Amino acid sequence: MSRYVFKLPDLGEGTVEAEIVSWRVKPGDTVVEDEVVVEVMTEKAAVEVPAPVSGRVLSTTGAPGDMVPVGAELIVLETQPQAGAAPLAQSAPAAAQAPPVATVAADSAPRARAGGNGAAAPRGAQAGAALRTERVATSPAVRRRAHEAGIDLRQVAGSGPNGRIVPKDLEAYVAQRAPPPTPLRSAPKAVPAARAAEARGASAAATEEIKVIGLRRVIAQRMSEAKRNIPHFAYVEELDITELESLRGHLNGRVPAGAPSLTYLPFLALALVRVLREFPQCNAHYDAERGVIVRHRAVHLGVATQTPDGLKVPVVHDAQGRSLWELAAEMRRVSEAARSNKATREELSGSTITITSLGKLGGIASTPIINAPEVAIIGVNRAIERPVVIDGAIAIRRTMNLSSSFDHRFVDGYDAAAMIQALKECLEHPATIFIDT
Repeated sequence: MSRYVFKLPDLGEGTVEAEIVSWRVKPGDTVVEDEVVVEVMTEKAAVEVPAPVSGRVLSTTGAPGDMVPVGAELIVLETQPQAGAAPLAQSAPAAAQAPPVATVAADSAPRARAGGNGAAAPRGAQAGAALRTERVATSPAVRRRAHEAGIDLRQVAGSGPNGRIVPKDLEAYVAQRAPPPTPLRSAPKAVPAARAAEARGASAAATEEIKVIGLRRVIAQRMSEAKRNIPHFAYVEELDITELESLRGHLNGRVPAGAPSLTYLPFLALALVRVLREFPQCNAHYDAERGVIVRHRAVHLGVATQTPDGLKVPVVHDAQGRSLWELAAEMRRVSEAARSNKATREELSGSTITITSLGKLGGIASTPIINAPEVAIIGVNRAIERPVVIDGAIAIRRTMNLSSSFDHRFVDGYDAAAMIQALKECLEHPATIFIDT
């Protein structure tokens, strides 16, 4: 037997340390080469780190939430001599022995992977498992579900191409190993009043501590930095979107059955692209290290997206070159990629201005936090019908508020208000969005 010391590799882009998010293995476990053993998070990405060799885990370094420097000992494996692992005294530098790693962009969530649970697999699954000594091929979503259910994916037979495990394979495996229904039992005896009161008191006093690590830590850090460093100027404007709703309804009426319908966001995006030509100072980044405002001609539109793992901002790159339908399709695509943890690093970075919407929970107004290093963010609130006075008469109109925030260091209040007024003009008369003057 030999001992193989695997050190935290250089994960690129100037990374000097990484946070342990979750261990997929523990001392005593047996791992195969390329099996994910730990998930870490740098300031730029969540990274799944695979084992460089096969062997038995002797020790691991760091608990979830701990920061580990690049080059520090990460895991020690006991290997067979023929496995080609270097002895402890001859272990190579960290960068040289780093295996391939799977990365997810910084705003994406940690990916879970299944670990062994020692449960006996159904016959069909055992037949498939006999062929799996290498890393199992499947999607991150399936890995997450398997990990949460305590299922070893190597025990699941895959029906996809080249034995890939698809969702129905996991569902079939779960159904086969599900325990029989529990027989009905007689109702429990009444609990004495004193014991019941004691139980209620214990429940009321109970607390739960949740360590802030991984994506949630990154979100908390970025939000704190944005509010601490950026003097936000908030501006809310009411819009009459009756004509916009009429146009949206007309266009959605021509959509084939089953196809996604248009929301307000693609219209807002198209109008924003048009307005930013007159207000380039709002389509910019502030480079704090150099003390420079970088104005962008291209509009790389961030779309704030709520996911099960927290807020992410996927990006529609070069929005200025897309039509209404193209914007709608790309916004849906990148948002879904963010929710399913399939977004690439490029799809989660590089935005120059962000739009956000709380959908049906939009409320009357909000004060969105700027997505640094950007200098502006536009928020959509709930659309409602209400009576308004037009030319001295009461009419029912559809209204909606735009809530915006600007970096007051670089965008003056007058310019911020003028930009939102120009956006209001476009959205209240939507035909102007499509007229290139």
